[in-house]
Amino acid sequence: MERLWSLLQRTQRLSPRPSQTIYKRVEGTQQWRLEEEEEDGEEGAEPPAHFCPMELRGPDLGSRPRRQNLGFWAAAGRRAAPYLVLTTLLIFTGAFLLGYVAFRGSCQACGDDVLVVSEDLNYEPVPDSHQGTLYWSDLQAMFLQLLREGSLEDTIRLTSFRERVSGSAGMAALAQDIRAALSSQKLDHVWTDTHYVGLQFPDPARPNTLRWADTAGRPGEQLPLEDPDVYCPYSATGNATGELVYAHYGRREDLQDLRARGLEPAGRLLLVRLGVISFAQKVASAQDFGARGVLIYPDPADFSQDPHKLSLSSHRAVYGHFPPVQSSGLPGIPAQPISADIASLLLRKLKGPVAPQEWQGHLPGSSYHLGPGPGLHLVVNNHRVSTPISNIFGCIEGRSEPDHYVVIGAQRDAWGPGAAQSAVGTGILLELVRTFSSMVSNGFRPRRSLLFISWDGGDFGSVGSMEWLEGYLSVLHLKAVVYVSLDNAVLGDDKFHAKTSPLLISLIENILKQVDSPNRSGQTLYEQVVVNNHSWDAEVIRPLPMDSSAYSFTAFAGVPAVEFSFTEDGQAYPFLHTKDDTYENLHKVLRGRLPAVAQAVAQLAGQLLIRLSHDHLLPLDFARYGDVVLRHIGCLNEFSGDLKARGLTLQWVYSARGDYIRAAEKLRKEIYSSEESDERLMRMYNVRIMRVEFYFLSQYVSPADSPFRHIFLGRGDHTLGALLDHVRLLRSGSSADPGAPSPRVAPGLGFQESRFRRQLALLTWTLQGAANALSGDVWNIDNNF
Repeated sequence: MERLWSLLQRTQRLSPRPSQTIYKRVEGTQQWRLEEEEEDGEEGAEPPAHFCPMELRGPDLGSRPRRQNLGFWAAAGRRAAPYLVLTTLLIFTGAFLLGYVAFRGSCQACGDDVLVVSEDLNYEPVPDSHQGTLYWSDLQAMFLQLLREGSLEDTIRLTSFRERVSGSAGMAALAQDIRAALSSQKLDHVWTDTHYVGLQFPDPARPNTLRWADTAGRPGEQLPLEDPDVYCPYSATGNATGELVYAHYGRREDLQDLRARGLEPAGRLLLVRLGVISFAQKVASAQDFGARGVLIYPDPADFSQDPHKLSLSSHRAVYGHFPPVQSSGLPGIPAQPISADIASLLLRKLKGPVAPQEWQGHLPGSSYHLGPGPGLHLVVNNHRVSTPISNIFGCIEGRSEPDHYVVIGAQRDAWGPGAAQSAVGTGILLELVRTFSSMVSNGFRPRRSLLFISWDGGDFGSVGSMEWLEGYLSVLHLKAVVYVSLDNAVLGDDKFHAKTSPLLISLIENILKQVDSPNRSGQTLYEQVVVNNHSWDAEVIRPLPMDSSAYSFTAFAGVPAVEFSFTEDGQAYPFLHTKDDTYENLHKVLRGRLPAVAQAVAQLAGQLLIRLSHDHLLPLDFARYGDVVLRHIGCLNEFSGDLKARGLTLQWVYSARGDYIRAAEKLRKEIYSSEESDERLMRMYNVRIMRVEFYFLSQYVSPADSPFRHIFLGRGDHTLGALLDHVRLLRSGSSADPGAPSPRVAPGLGFQESRFRRQLALLTWTLQGAANALSGDVWNIDNNF
């Protein structure tokens, strides 16, 4: 065998070889480097022969002549050569197939665990690194170890002590400190975007007032606003006079209930409770029903009744804001927060029927009559000031898809101390920047870019992030993969909620199984949430609310988003958006568990970032929207008989939904049968997957008129919710829902066939477009619609 190997080497030396590949081991590392050596024959040299005389030496038998020995071995070599070649080929083929099958089997068995395998041939570890390929378990262990080395609690505490009102000198100093902190880390880019925006503040010279009014509407005695600095940014300014009516939470169904009981909201002031829906939705609904103004108060029934727990003082009012753009839902009537003490005084003056049992609150001495009551005169004098706000960015550039961003952000500003409102999110953001920077120093390089953002203007309708979204609206869906919000992340420690796009639900489930519960030793977060409800998503998943900073990313820009929150069991954190949202109160509410809960949020967000930035294939569940459509269609099916009686049908929506389901299944099969190592193919799949959310933005309405164009999450006549509200009028026989956000339909017109056909067309075209886009190239679309 040694002679055969020597013969092969000699043959290679004599054969022409314009280039050859040599692997050399480099001292000091565990990497093998590939070097190309070019060897050109000397000009004019005689080319080497392909064959040369050879002598095969065998054992010297002594008794046989030399020629006989040579003939014997030559004949043996000729007979053995085909078998030797065949055997070598079979061994190589068998080993290759065995290795391939073993690898594919491990991929199917490990599932998500091998999606993050790095196959970057240009990967270069840092000098002290002894790692080669980084697997998910390696990255997870590295992240958790480096995260524990930080000082998250100190960062939260120190941030909460600083003045952070947008436009203030304290905010300017904090912005400089945060930019310096980012610049000190191993980030590829750090920069600041400054915008001058119109922010609304109270006018010190003309404070907002609330007075009693006589039957003629003339203002009388003034009622004390115990928290005079509390206001609603972007409330309409001016005067509002009218009788007072109690309207529960101010939802559309609450106002419809009032109207059904003979109490017309139009022309009156409404007293509504804090909670359930946003300030903006309460005031917008009141305006749609013709109310002249809104007073919003915190009812003790909406907070913990445990005497051993902290509760909001009865003389505290709660700050709230609206979207800063008229087309985003900016109300046209005045609104003012008031304290529970003032609300109790007003309720005691109300006459009329007693409110339903479910409307009853816990204000002392109040019987909760619906009204009407005595007249009130509300004056709102807030004024706009051109104010500079600064968003601060830090970026770790991706190695394979640097033009695709995984974005994580936190509000930096706060109207008051803002410990839960923004100090926790800012602290977690800075710790994640430090941790991922340390991971880069230890050899980690994400496939996609990580973009860390500290937002300004969050307490003014998330105006900072909205400015950024508007500035990059035309390209953001091509760049941003996911947005992760750290706002309002720690409001308790009993319950965990994820307000999110359906695309992220499966990934969140996977990550929850790998994060330890902060208050139940030996359990993961997933095990904690399924204790009382085996349907984990029913326990955890919530739609993105309009007052979430992540809402605009999905409903306006078409980027899937998520916002995590730990909350108290059944009760809201009492100090959010008040002057009592201090570090001390948050620490007491959590009974000293603030560091553990904040650490759990950081672990959850960080592992989510690793998966989204490092997996070869984006872990977004594009098939989930088929279930979302089915759930909404289930509600519409109830009215199919009523529509059929009018010669109408929902078949268009059914067909479009079927096409989307088939397109999602087809893409899933394509991905399953493809090679993960094919970088070009993976990028093509990722581009299709990351744009799914954008496909559900209606292209048939103007962003200027309807900025929230998402057909499932947005607001406007193009949405599935608006279609459902309209179809319900077939059963009620009443006038058109004034709460439906359609300026084209006047109240009192009832069900309109022309409006229904237009709504159905807008919805179906968008859903069909999403199905077509998911199918890929036009020659791959096989639906017949």
